[in-house]
Amino acid sequence: MRHFTWMAGLLLTSVALAAESARPGDPLIGYFDGDSQTERQWEEKFRAVPGPANLRAYMQRLSARPHHVGSPYDKDNAEWILSKFKEWGLDAHIEEFEVLFPTPKVRAVELVAPTHFTAKLEEPTVQGDPTSNQHDEQLPTYNAYSVDGEVTAPLVYVNYGIPDDYEQLERLGISVKGAIVMARYGASWRGIKPKVAAEHGAVGCLIFSDPRDDGYSQGETFPEGAWRPPDGVQRGSLMDMPLYTGDPLTPGLGATKEAKRLDLKDVKVFAKIPTLPISYADARPLLAALGGPIAPESWRGGVGITYRLGPGPAKVHLKAIFNWDIKPIYDVIARIPGSDFPDEWIIRGNHHDAWVNGAEDPVSGQVALLEEARGLAELLRQGWKPRRTIIYCAWDGEEEGLLGSTEWAEEHADELGSKAVVYINSDSNGRGYLELAGSHTLEKFVNEVARDIRDPEKKISVWRRLQLKRIADAREAAPSDLSTVIATHPSAAQDKLEELRTRPDLRIDALGSGSDYTPFIQHLGIASLSLGYSGEDGGGIYHSIYDDFYWYTHFSDTDFVYGRALSQTIGTAVVRLADSDVLPYDFTALAEAVRKYVDELRQLLKDKQDQIRERNRETEEGVFTATADPKKTSVPPPIEPVPPYLNFSPLDNALVKIASSAQRYQRALEHATAAGHPAIALDSLRALNRELIESERKLTRPEGLPGRPWYRHEIYAPGLYTGYGVKTLPAVREAIELKHWEEADKEIGVVAQVIEDEASLINSASSDLERAAQ
Repeated sequence: MRHFTWMAGLLLTSVALAAESARPGDPLIGYFDGDSQTERQWEEKFRAVPGPANLRAYMQRLSARPHHVGSPYDKDNAEWILSKFKEWGLDAHIEEFEVLFPTPKVRAVELVAPTHFTAKLEEPTVQGDPTSNQHDEQLPTYNAYSVDGEVTAPLVYVNYGIPDDYEQLERLGISVKGAIVMARYGASWRGIKPKVAAEHGAVGCLIFSDPRDDGYSQGETFPEGAWRPPDGVQRGSLMDMPLYTGDPLTPGLGATKEAKRLDLKDVKVFAKIPTLPISYADARPLLAALGGPIAPESWRGGVGITYRLGPGPAKVHLKAIFNWDIKPIYDVIARIPGSDFPDEWIIRGNHHDAWVNGAEDPVSGQVALLEEARGLAELLRQGWKPRRTIIYCAWDGEEEGLLGSTEWAEEHADELGSKAVVYINSDSNGRGYLELAGSHTLEKFVNEVARDIRDPEKKISVWRRLQLKRIADAREAAPSDLSTVIATHPSAAQDKLEELRTRPDLRIDALGSGSDYTPFIQHLGIASLSLGYSGEDGGGIYHSIYDDFYWYTHFSDTDFVYGRALSQTIGTAVVRLADSDVLPYDFTALAEAVRKYVDELRQLLKDKQDQIRERNRETEEGVFTATADPKKTSVPPPIEPVPPYLNFSPLDNALVKIASSAQRYQRALEHATAAGHPAIALDSLRALNRELIESERKLTRPEGLPGRPWYRHEIYAPGLYTGYGVKTLPAVREAIELKHWEEADKEIGVVAQVIEDEASLINSASSDLERAAQ
């Protein structure tokens, strides 16, 4: 068996080498014969420009002081970024918006029974860290967009505070009605925790960083190591971003001075109960005071006490009162005009604001963007003229709810709707592997780019390094005896391993929310990518005062070579998109991804049916979970109707159409850009590209998703109860998850029509390309 495994590994390696080495001289997607070589020469010149020393200097300057929204250094940084764009000869300006930004006026967390304890609610200076002592400029530890409130109530520990945790509490007979819940960070976006708590009747919420997830259980804590120290606190927004992003007072409109604003009482995206974040040092006495049943094993963290659920005897006093101020934000916008297609825009963005000093989040991504802009300026001086317009954006107000990017996108929505080709996003950056996520129409393109970028440490392409990591992960998950796998039905892990051996491109992740791509793809239907490096630098300083230059240069990308790699990666993508003859969309990966999502819906429905049948069987047989309180009489759950049959035929028919149209377009594109084929006339290209720009728009609907019209994309959306995490085919998927069967049946037809409309557009573009290439 060892020989068989070795041979399989040898085959795997040879396939990986072939997949990479067969590419470098090949024509680029979207380029006519002969144009690829010239393009590669410009890209090589660009990749020689970004330098680690520049990245380091930019970071030291931008992260020198706290620069949250409304702070003096936030504006100062925006003006400095503007000055750099202008120094490099770029046309640049600042666009200002006015947004709601609450800051804390009163914060208090006290244990009032059975003993007394007052939480510190602050992060101390760390010796040797030169910026951790800037307390007069630092935002206090708090959660933005919590409502004002003061409550005293029994405490209940709810694990991560996600819907599944409340189902388990209910099975144990524990209610949070009238209680303050205590949830640990993780498993979902933070805003989901008070949202679900309020839905179950809680009156307050505390969120703490458990050391099992984000502290000494993971490694040495700061300043000896990278992980969160006992008094470290994660700040963050609680805005219900699955409803909409941006300024809470101006949904759908740019937050200009003249914009019509909602009254505070009419805003639907605030957390419904007062909420504060606390450290695990402050959390320990609260958890230790809880009585009640011992928490399930998977709920037990690393604080060093016996985790109990409550309610009581612990009783907590929570007070959170805020200043509800309007503050300015500053988006810095630089533009390089296109020569042939000036009304086709390639947009690149990263935010510059932070909760405190923000060296990792977001300055590590922002400095990469600056080096890209400098590199493009250098190409311009050497005679390069991009065919399309390139727009570089340094966003403000991302941390509070994607304020700067959303307001800019909403203010320019009409122009973006007709001109935006692609939006490329980054946020934080570190050491490790390239993260690939975005529209599946760009999957082939971004794989092609990744093959041309050299990993600074491993000296292979970043594409190959990521492929080998995914192979290693799949092999770990697969059975070690491969002959047994072959003799039986292959496991999911083995299927994945086989795909990694044979599929020419690596799959990219779908986008949910959590960064500045959201308004572009989810609201406006602009094809988007989100890229960055990570995986080899542990981190526990997220949204704390310790996310600073000292931490980053000791524990992350210490020599800034992965910052340079990010500049090279995204800069190459920008240049290649800007210069292509035909926009480099590919629809085969989209068709394949949608088919996968439909298969997942079928499995989701089957799982729901099986689960309900099993619960009903247990109820009928008298087998059900007793309550946690032995004094209470256990009441069996009611018999639940089994989910009905759902007709997936409309989606199946749509899948056939989009797969056929995608194959046709691929053949047409390959023929048009084949060796020896004459270039297509410029006017024909303009008409074709205008049609292709609409391909992502076709995946949206003006009326948006059920219950949240701001989100218009029918293929990707953040989940109502995941926040950042993506839900694919969201209208159908969430209807099934919520057991809204009539809605699920209706939305199947709606999504099927969207997919058919996309197939029709692809066929139309194929016809145009075929005629133009005759």
